[in-house]
Amino acid sequence: MYQRILVATDGSSLSKKAIASAISLAATCGATLVAVKVVPRYPQAYFEGGIPLSTQEIAKVEQQWADAAKTSLDAVAKAAGAKGVAVKPVVVKSDVVSDALIATAKKHKADLIVMASHGRKGIKRLLLGSETQQVLTHSHIPVLVLR
Repeated sequence: MYQRILVATDGSSLSKKAIASAISLAATCGATLVAVKVVPRYPQAYFEGGIPLSTQEIAKVEQQWADAAKTSLDAVAKAAGAKGVAVKPVVVKSDVVSDALIATAKKHKADLIVMASHGRKGIKRLLLGSETQQVLTHSHIPVLVLR
């Protein structure tokens, strides 16, 4: 059925549940899992008058993000390996998570995108938005959303 399943992780407990489901589905289908962690491009000052960061500080922060992403993806690979599922870990630098996930799914020829929904309601959903909603809206690849 599926050959390549892309699973998105942000390190949250909800995304860990989505990862477990994606691993089970990949094991059932004999599919390869593409595990993706999106990290920002660089720290940004959000407030006027904020202290600008030096080049060294920016590099340090970006390295911390990359190391955290690698640790997260290594955990996915370990869990998948225990079930006999091959994993391709991918770290993507982007400030727009939904676009990065869709582009990565296309690049790796994924048949399915698996991701968690945070289940925000009311004003929180309006103000914070939803990366999952953006992926659902703009992806031409099927998306499995897990709550």
